[in-house]
Amino acid sequence: MSSTELPGPSAAAVAPNVSTVGVVEGEEVRSVALPGLTLAVRSLPTERAGLPPALFVHGLGGSSRNWSALMPLLQEVVAGEALDLPGFGDSPPPDDGNYSVTGHARAVIRFLDAAQRGPVHLFGNSLGGAVATRVAAVRPDLVRTLTLVSPALPELRVQRTALPTGLLAVPGVATLFARMTREWSAEDRTRGVMALCYGDPARVSEDGFRDAVAEMEHRLGQPYFWDAMARSARGIVDAYTLGGQHGLWRQAERVLAPTQLVYGGRDRLVSYRMARRASAAFRDARLLTLPDAGHVAMMEYPEAVAHAFRALLDELGGS
Repeated sequence: MSSTELPGPSAAAVAPNVSTVGVVEGEEVRSVALPGLTLAVRSLPTERAGLPPALFVHGLGGSSRNWSALMPLLQEVVAGEALDLPGFGDSPPPDDGNYSVTGHARAVIRFLDAAQRGPVHLFGNSLGGAVATRVAAVRPDLVRTLTLVSPALPELRVQRTALPTGLLAVPGVATLFARMTREWSAEDRTRGVMALCYGDPARVSEDGFRDAVAEMEHRLGQPYFWDAMARSARGIVDAYTLGGQHGLWRQAERVLAPTQLVYGGRDRLVSYRMARRASAAFRDARLLTLPDAGHVAMMEYPEAVAHAFRALLDELGGS
């Protein structure tokens, strides 16, 4: 394990466009229909042919838009796509209502199998990191490398600042919270999310804040938003309690793909101290620590995350 510290198509039916917000110039968003499941997929087309594929998976309450700062920095080395997990972004809820980590992992696997794009360079943040870990463990044929940004892997001592998120898993709490905060503006909600997820919210530009507010308004307009949040939060908690071969740490040990880990020193949701355990669990791990980053380093310090991934590619001969 090496460590680096830096400061501060397929059988699927494809529709070319979906209604969405926050599409960066050059991006395309399409809808991919699978039996019982429809996924919104964001891509950044490249003029270079034959690049290896990459797939980006967001965290709880996020969307594929979370990867829009990183994807252009890797446009010359991978053909990247970012999906909205079921019930998030512009992906509707799954027909079976399964928001568990395993359910989300199955959605990723089904997308990759249908697209026949594997093996991919798989990226995951937070909940998406847990999902990506499970995918890499159970379907190693689909994963070339694994890059995990603050992955939601089980912690014995959860940080106090992460407890409110965990409380969403308690039946009825999400509905109660939605009622109690119905008068909150999208701006207030966005500031609260940024205070929780960013190491330094002041780093967010005015344009970035406006885009985040627009996305928040979009989410709140979806009738299933709070249900998807609550069920996915419950899925994380349930995954934390699983033991044996289905436990996330046990699955991390089974991952064969070269793994790049990224942890932020100001992360209020996933403890910085988990970096050491993760580095020991993944058999072929490299660690990037960003002391000033919070929970979404790929949004706060995309250049640093891109540099670490490019270094991993160079180490592997550019494949």
